[in-house]
Amino acid sequence: MTDQENHQLFELMRSKAEPDEQSARLRGHFSSQALANGSAVAAFGGEFVWALESASRPHLYIDDEPAPPMRQLPGGLWTHSERLRTGTSHAHYYRVDTSIPGGRRFDTAAYGEDSYPQEGVPQGELSEELFHESPTYRGWKVSYWAYASPGVDPGTPSAAMVWQDGHRFLERDTRSRIPTVVENLVHKRKIPPMVLVLIAPGYIGGHDNSRSYAPRAVGHMRSLLYDTFNDDYNKMVVDEIFPKVDQTYRLREDGYSRAIGGQSSGGICSLNAAWFRPHAFARVLSRIGSYASIQWRYGQDNPFGEYPLGRFGDRDPSEILDGGNIWPFLVRKRDKRNIRIWLEDGSYDLENAHGSWPLQNIQLANSLKMKEYDFKFSFGNAQHSTAYGDAELPEAMTWLWRDYDPMMTHQDFVMDPAEKGKPYFRVKIFNR
Repeated sequence: MTDQENHQLFELMRSKAEPDEQSARLRGHFSSQALANGSAVAAFGGEFVWALESASRPHLYIDDEPAPPMRQLPGGLWTHSERLRTGTSHAHYYRVDTSIPGGRRFDTAAYGEDSYPQEGVPQGELSEELFHESPTYRGWKVSYWAYASPGVDPGTPSAAMVWQDGHRFLERDTRSRIPTVVENLVHKRKIPPMVLVLIAPGYIGGHDNSRSYAPRAVGHMRSLLYDTFNDDYNKMVVDEIFPKVDQTYRLREDGYSRAIGGQSSGGICSLNAAWFRPHAFARVLSRIGSYASIQWRYGQDNPFGEYPLGRFGDRDPSEILDGGNIWPFLVRKRDKRNIRIWLEDGSYDLENAHGSWPLQNIQLANSLKMKEYDFKFSFGNAQHSTAYGDAELPEAMTWLWRDYDPMMTHQDFVMDPAEKGKPYFRVKIFNR
């Protein structure tokens, strides 16, 4: 549904409209499946409406706290509406007869004003889908798009930011709303005009990009590109794709004027890029980063079977030893890189055979603190979902690009003095 429709639903639920009208509107707004499984939630900014179809009274929990009793409507529907804080995500689940329907928990972004189009703010330009066949990943083809914000002069070198899983950010009113956020922040002079290079992990074509980070048939290639701890991905982006983008929009070559961001495996990919080439990327935005052992190898046969491309360069993928699980310890024991890092994760992130996403992100944050990096750790009440990072994107972008001066090509990034006086992040365990 559109933002306007969500706002209108909230207004109706808060009005004195007849219960039959409200019930009919809810059924028209949400699918029957969403009403049954607990995922029916509409949000516009901080305006939230929840609805559930249940034969008995459900108990709604918002951010792990019991919400006021839900209101019963005709036809077995229950609803609740409430205003919540913006710039973050909010979690909800239900208990019905002491059980959680489907055991499901949902995160929903509460966008602030900078995530919505604003009157008088011009829009940027998005290219058509472009393709690159990489010699680094021999024979592999990726899709990418170039977005130029207002203020970008094709003849003048511009600041740039790379986003992994770029195909997810093409729609202006869904997910992170990256073009809208950039336009609003550029208009407010909080960030410089910039070119976004949106790179997908494989050939996309007609794939339904709303359903997955990458085409399911080639999903393992996404992990190989993003989770592998080496410089190969940088070779493709910096040495191969950037020169192509530069033919339309000239990009600045100093890392001070370049950022890179992504989510999940795209998050660790972003930190990999800046670690190996801080002169190319000095600003990192990592959301729900997969600092786990996904691409860790110890000499065994490739568990995926034969890759469609055979060998990459002179190295077999099964011989790659390091995985993302080394990151917290790598940062502590190696020389500090001159990079600025926004690190984001949630307390309900993944826990699986590859590792613990929350614990690894917490350990990485403490390592960054120990080495006195210029970093910000945002840890929320969220799952392995981009909702939390989507909602706080304006804050993250503003922080990442703060004090940027287009006349400079270098800055020594130092820890905020306020951060120095704070304790390390700790995990408290309670009896369950």
